[in-house]
Amino acid sequence: MLDIISELSNELYSPSVIAKLWGIASLKLGDKYPPSKMPEYTDPETKEYVYTSVDFWTSGFFPGSLYLLLERMRRFPKTIPNNVPVHPLKLLHACKWWSENLHKQAARVDTHDLGFMIEPAMIKDYELTGDKRSLNTLITAARSLASRFNEKKRYSFSDPSKDFLVIIDNMLNLDLLYYVAALTGEIRLSTIATSHAEVTLKHHIRHPVWSTFHVVNFNEESGTVKEKITNQGYQDYSTWSRGQAWGILGFAKVYKWTKQSKFLTAAIRLGDYFFQNLPEDGVPPWDFDAPQPTYRDTSAAMIAANGYLSMFENTNENEYLRRALYLIKSTLKTSLSPRSRFANYTLTDEVEMGDMHTILDNATINNHEFAPRKWADHGLVYADYYFMENGNLLAKLGLVEHIS
Repeated sequence: MLDIISELSNELYSPSVIAKLWGIASLKLGDKYPPSKMPEYTDPETKEYVYTSVDFWTSGFFPGSLYLLLERMRRFPKTIPNNVPVHPLKLLHACKWWSENLHKQAARVDTHDLGFMIEPAMIKDYELTGDKRSLNTLITAARSLASRFNEKKRYSFSDPSKDFLVIIDNMLNLDLLYYVAALTGEIRLSTIATSHAEVTLKHHIRHPVWSTFHVVNFNEESGTVKEKITNQGYQDYSTWSRGQAWGILGFAKVYKWTKQSKFLTAAIRLGDYFFQNLPEDGVPPWDFDAPQPTYRDTSAAMIAANGYLSMFENTNENEYLRRALYLIKSTLKTSLSPRSRFANYTLTDEVEMGDMHTILDNATINNHEFAPRKWADHGLVYADYYFMENGNLLAKLGLVEHIS
């Protein structure tokens, strides 16, 4: 498999990847105030980023991608092509500039998405720089998230008078609780995370086939299940591919922290379903049961690949590495966007963005018939984030040779 990794390295660590991120980051470095809006997805017509408010759930991914690039420069310098004209100190400034307005989000108790918003930037900042402010932000965010815990239903997606909606995406917010619990000794945080994972394992998975529901609606008073539905997939009975990928990665992360075999089994079985239902080109559709032909979702591919790499890291089973590499290779073959480049490679960090702002194309936010935000076939900030994270994890595992 090392030959496949060597082949993929040309794109995972290419100058274009750095140029894509730096080209967007540098647009705001001359502003008087740090960004209050963050890149989310590309307009299908212009191919340029559409920005959403810093209080939206995707706000952590672009700053997180910048920190992943900084991590490459500091921890995995062999993955950085020669003569890249972005100085590490300037990149560090960009990381902190873009993440500045995330700190104030940590005290919110009205959202279940603090893990997505806070973790990508703040964990890397704390680990790479030792910044105590980022550590305090992580602790505040974990405590804020834990305050939403309900012994009957666990985390709420919303809290109307009659419904208590819990989404499978929440599996990725648990890592924040485990991380802070390990740092501070606040066992209650990890206990809450494990309890939530157990409820998700019980109610969000269709046994014995191991496909997933997107949303479970609980009774507000009794905690019993009222209905199981989808909000972003094709139909209530179908399997939304990104939800399945959240499950793979989420349970793999819970296993990493708890070492409880039931969570590894869940990650494995969800991963089996995902891989066995891939189309011929190896890139998941936005929903595995949607009528064909249909749109792809490269974000689901990159999230699932991250889950497989996490499973490989924790089991050393080569099959999971093989699956991750297959997803990455397939996605690059079908959905790599036109390259960006530094205008004068060795002398200036000015970027020519090319025809698209994101590294990957062909993601799908939501293609449900009645979706309030119906977007398909575009670039997506968290597809790029997990693309970057996959590259860093391969480097962490010692599987990447020097990049020239």
